[in-house]
Amino acid sequence: MSRPPSAAGSPDELRRRLGVSDAVVIGLGSMLGAGIFAALAPAARAAGSGLLIGLAVAAVVAYCNATSSARLAARYPASGGTYVYGRERLGDFWGYLAGWGFVVGKTASCAAMALTVGSYVWPGQAHAVAVAAVVALTAVNYAGVHKSAWLTRAIVAVVLAVLAATVTAALTSSAADAGRLKPGGDATFGGVLQAAGLLFFAFAGYARIATLGEEVRDPQRTIPRAVPLALGIALVVYAAVAVSALTVLGPGGLAEATAPLSDAVRAAGTGRLAPVVRVGAAVAALGSLLALVLGVSRTTLAMARDRHLPHALAAVHPKSEVPHRAELVVGAVVAVLAAAVDVRGAIGFSSFGVLVYYAVANASALTLTPQEGRPPRGVPVLGLAGCLVLAFALPASAVTTGAAVLALGALAYAVRRVVATRG
Repeated sequence: MSRPPSAAGSPDELRRRLGVSDAVVIGLGSMLGAGIFAALAPAARAAGSGLLIGLAVAAVVAYCNATSSARLAARYPASGGTYVYGRERLGDFWGYLAGWGFVVGKTASCAAMALTVGSYVWPGQAHAVAVAAVVALTAVNYAGVHKSAWLTRAIVAVVLAVLAATVTAALTSSAADAGRLKPGGDATFGGVLQAAGLLFFAFAGYARIATLGEEVRDPQRTIPRAVPLALGIALVVYAAVAVSALTVLGPGGLAEATAPLSDAVRAAGTGRLAPVVRVGAAVAALGSLLALVLGVSRTTLAMARDRHLPHALAAVHPKSEVPHRAELVVGAVVAVLAAAVDVRGAIGFSSFGVLVYYAVANASALTLTPQEGRPPRGVPVLGLAGCLVLAFALPASAVTTGAAVLALGALAYAVRRVVATRG
C-alpha cells in the first residue's frame, strides 16, 4: 500500500524547486567527480588493456538501471529512491535493504570523495582537508537545495573545461598511440567484470536525481528526461578521458598512476597543465561530495519517516526547507570516516552496496504494468542480472565487507520487527 504524501505545510514535506537542468547538473556533479579522478586507475589494474570493454559493460548496466529508476521515480516522486520503490513494489524488507545499502555505501563514497579533495589540495594533510570539506559542504546543503544546485552547476562547468583541455592535450600530442587501445592478452573475463563493477561506482550519480524526486518540479516529465541526459553526457566524457589517458600512458601506466590525468598531461609533454588538472580534480570531488551528501540525507529522511531510522531525522527545516537533522548527522558520520578510512578501499565497498540497491530497483521495475510505464522487460532483467554479477565480481574484500554490513542491516530489521510485534 502506498504511503500517503505529506500534507501541505507538514514538518517533513519538501518543496518542489528543481527543473530538468538542475536535476541533470546534480547527477553530473556526482558522476564526474567520482569516476574520472577515483575509479580509472583501479579499474585499469583489474582489466588491463580491457579497460574500455569494462567501461562499456558498466555503461550498459547503468543504462538499464537508469531506465528502471526513471520509470519508478516518475510513478513514485518521493525522497528515498529505491527505498521507496522496493517498499511499494516488493515489500517493506526489500525497500529497507535497498535504503540500507544505499546509505552505508554512499556514506563510504562521501568519505572517498572528501579524501580525494584532500589528496589534491594538500597531500600531506589530506585527512584534515577532507574533514574541512565535509563541514563546508554540509553547511551549503543545510542552507537549501536550490543553492546546492547552483553551486553544482558552477562546479560541473569548471570540471568539463579542465577535462576538455586534458583530452585535447593528450590526443594531439606526439606521445599518443592508438595501438595502446587494443585489448591484449592481459585482459581476462574476470578482470573486465571487476573493472566494470569498479567503474559502476562512477556512473551511479544519476541516483541523486531519483532520491531528490520530492524536490523536482513535474517529476513524471522531469525525471525520465534528466536521468538519461545525465548518464549520456557522463558516458561521453568517461569514454573521451579513458581513451586519451590510454593513448599516452598505456594500460600499465594508467594502472600504476596515482593521479592518472596529471600523469597523462605530463606524458603528453604539457606538464604546465598538471596544476590545472589538480585544481579540476579537487573541484570535481567537491561537486561529487556535494551531490552525495544531498542524496544520502534524502534517503535517510525517507527511512526516518517510516521509523527504520530515528524519527527525529525526518524533520524538515521551516526556512531552508531541507531535512536539516538528517544532513547534520550524515555530515558528522562522513567527517569521522574521512578522518580514518582509505580512499581506494571505499570504492569497492560503495560499489557493492549500490549494486545491491539497483538490483532491488530492477526487480521493482519488473512488477510495473504497461499502464504504469514499465520499460521493455529485457531492460530490468538485464539490469538485475548485471548488478548481481558485477557485485560479486568485485574484489573479495569488498564483497565480504559489503555482505557483512548488509547482513547486519537485515538483522537490525528483524530485531525491530520482533520487538514491534511483541510490543
